[in-house]
Amino acid sequence: MVSFACRSLPITLLALFCYSGSGKKAFEVYIWSEKHVVEATESWRVNCSTSCENPEKGGLETSMSKIMLEQHPQGKWKQFLVSNISNDMNILCHFTCEKEQYSTDLNITVYQPPSQVTLKLKPPRVVVGEAFTVECNASAVKPLESLTLTLLRGRETLQNQTFEGTEHEAIAIFNSTALTKNGLNFSCQAELDLRPHGGHIIRSFSESQILEVFEPMPDNQMVIIIVVVSILLFLFVTSILLCFILGQHWHRRRMGTYGVLAAWRRLPRAFRQRPV
Repeated sequence: MVSFACRSLPITLLALFCYSGSGKKAFEVYIWSEKHVVEATESWRVNCSTSCENPEKGGLETSMSKIMLEQHPQGKWKQFLVSNISNDMNILCHFTCEKEQYSTDLNITVYQPPSQVTLKLKPPRVVVGEAFTVECNASAVKPLESLTLTLLRGRETLQNQTFEGTEHEAIAIFNSTALTKNGLNFSCQAELDLRPHGGHIIRSFSESQILEVFEPMPDNQMVIIIVVVSILLFLFVTSILLCFILGQHWHRRRMGTYGVLAAWRRLPRAFRQRPV
């Protein structure tokens, strides 16, 4: 009964309770991890130790891959290399001393950085006064609730988007209207803040995209274009008609000369001789 109570109480009360109940000083178990926030592809060291002078046995309990690197000659501490983590999990260190077993655990958070951040402009070309959409996407990020997507126009922040852990993907959308003919430069920043989990901040940026903006064509300019096109079309048709008329005139002149020459040759030779 005393042993069950000792295992269920915090370590700060364990020693007092077990000492008063059994007359023996309880030992303590410690766990130390090189990292508390780990990327899925990483390996890291975990150390399990105890205050017991001659522990009977002890070690690390986890479903991840582990390799023991070294240990104390009397087994007071053991160091492991842990890897192959895919989800947040709890690791446990335990020791047995004088047939009493105690343990302590530690939560490990797994993260995936925003390695791929993409920005899309829909549409990429607009007329002044038309609406457009800026869309940013960050794929395969963990933990999603630690992610913030920031949409930028140059250095100006347009929108900050945070997420809940229940969401499946990270997308930030910003709708606006083109108010100037100058090209607009947009980008997106993904920030994964791991400080609440004992980590650091990881930032990634998308490639910049330029929105092409054009001024609408005035009505008078459209009239000018129509007039110019009409004049060019008239000149083209006129040139074709002139070519046709000149060709016919040249053909008739040529055929008329040949007719006179043929009639002259049909006249009798007597009539063709010149008078003396």
